[in-house]
Amino acid sequence: MNRCLEQDLDFRSLMGDEVRPLSKGHDKADVETTPRSPSEAQLARRASAEEDASTSNFLSDEFVDLLPEHDPIEFRRNGIQTGVLERLRQGGYAPEARLHLLKQPVRTCRSELFTFIQDAIAHDLRCLLIVHGRGKAVDSHANVVRSYVAKWLSQFEEVQAYSSAQPAHGGIGATYVMLRKSERARARNRERQQKRRG
Repeated sequence: MNRCLEQDLDFRSLMGDEVRPLSKGHDKADVETTPRSPSEAQLARRASAEEDASTSNFLSDEFVDLLPEHDPIEFRRNGIQTGVLERLRQGGYAPEARLHLLKQPVRTCRSELFTFIQDAIAHDLRCLLIVHGRGKAVDSHANVVRSYVAKWLSQFEEVQAYSSAQPAHGGIGATYVMLRKSERARARNRERQQKRRG
């Protein structure tokens, strides 16, 4: 008796009536063609995740006016000295963290930027660098992202100023961001100054 036939018979004797050979012409398993609808729990988790994402991320996803592709960008909130913006523009503050958004979809950039700024605020960082790329045309993807980044940064109350970076950090393809000093950082500064005086 051939070895394959012996193994087949042994397998059938072990499995009994549970296993039946496929009939000719039906050599494929029947697979449900329509996907099952999600369970109540899955729907609830999905709704909760979408609600959390939409309520926590306040950055606008509406249309943005595209910036000229060769012009540097800058912003200074009212009350911030021009010297702060000038020093930022000149690369006078060392970036403490960087975010790379190159070739990312706009939706991903919105989410990544929001998380990045929130994390920087939570860790008392002051100067950040966002690398978004630079397009050769006004409607290039890199310039669209750059235009959104400029709009989004001004929507954070904690952003005091931003400016296109120096060539060493990416030039027009990157942006320096200056965050407001947190209360914790201000308290630490006051303590240091009191120790120096005392």
